[in-house]
Amino acid sequence: MNSEKLYLYPVWLRLWHGLNALCIIMLILTGISIQYSDIKYPFIPFDTAIILHNIFGVIAVVSYVFFFFANLFTENGKQYRIKMKGLLQRLTKQTQYYLTGYFKDAPKPYPIEKNNKFNPLQRIAYTSAMYLLMPIVIITGVALLFPEFIIDEVFEISGIQITAIVHAAAGFFISIFFIIHLYVASVGKHPLKNYKSIISGYHESH
Repeated sequence: MNSEKLYLYPVWLRLWHGLNALCIIMLILTGISIQYSDIKYPFIPFDTAIILHNIFGVIAVVSYVFFFFANLFTENGKQYRIKMKGLLQRLTKQTQYYLTGYFKDAPKPYPIEKNNKFNPLQRIAYTSAMYLLMPIVIITGVALLFPEFIIDEVFEISGIQITAIVHAAAGFFISIFFIIHLYVASVGKHPLKNYKSIISGYHESH
């Protein structure tokens, strides 16, 4: 079967994607080290982990602001718009493909197209991650950098503590999303095909 090459990922998107992935990896590693490392045998020395976490956090904020405005002014932003009409049916169809169709080599219900890079489940996941979880983790992260601006108490609970919990929870869900994203990207005719696409910019349909 002849393959068709689609140019899906412009240079700016590939550069942003690589930088964002690096930031997320570093924030996950340093975040885990800060939260769970044995103080005597830390995964990363505590002071170093704090410095790296703050540095990559600031880079992630700048990267996200760039992504946000780039999506406002380019066609890429349309990939994150969710049409509610028929959404449940589309989600059900895609879920059935992942559960059974994929293993029977059935055709994809929503193949990648120039104007439709994400299937319905991906669209929900990516939109939630980029427009819900990322803003939460950024706002709480910036607040923790400047704790003097955090409300002292909410219902007799430390505002800093609440902010830290929300930050950690959002970071946890982003970590889960990141792992699933890596797995789904490996699903296909060849496990590295999608990784090559985000480097070259071209997606091969077969």
